[in-house]
Amino acid sequence: MNTTYTAAATEIGSVDVGLLAVGMLGTLAYFVIGIAVLGVGFAVLDLATPGNLRHQVYIDKNPNAAILLASNHLALAVVVVTAILTSSDGFAQGLADSAVYGLFGVLLQVIALRLMNLLLPGQLVGLVGNPKMCGAAWAVGASLFAIGLVNAAALT
Repeated sequence: MNTTYTAAATEIGSVDVGLLAVGMLGTLAYFVIGIAVLGVGFAVLDLATPGNLRHQVYIDKNPNAAILLASNHLALAVVVVTAILTSSDGFAQGLADSAVYGLFGVLLQVIALRLMNLLLPGQLVGLVGNPKMCGAAWAVGASLFAIGLVNAAALT
């Protein structure tokens, strides 16, 4: 049996270090914008709820405050990710789009929280101060997350 082996040439290619560095800087810039929007979202939620939210979550270990904070952060993360993914292809415009639409998403989330507080029975933002976990916190959290999904879809 006669077997012929053919050497296959494989092109490995080259790496454009400059392009890679620019991409990394772009990633860092979008990351900073995203974290800044999440930080603003936390600060605005803290202002919209009674007491010091950070203290209630991390010191008092209040489960209702933690549920509200976590659900709002998840909702805003979806909004920020959508804002980044649907932003302009141009670097500066893309960063501006991400920041503006991300911050607009924060505003819409706060408006939704305020509307829920007005329309649903009881003071929803008041449940944050209650140290005993209650079902209303889960309902508000799920609603905020659902609103965040709608908020994100509206960006596309």
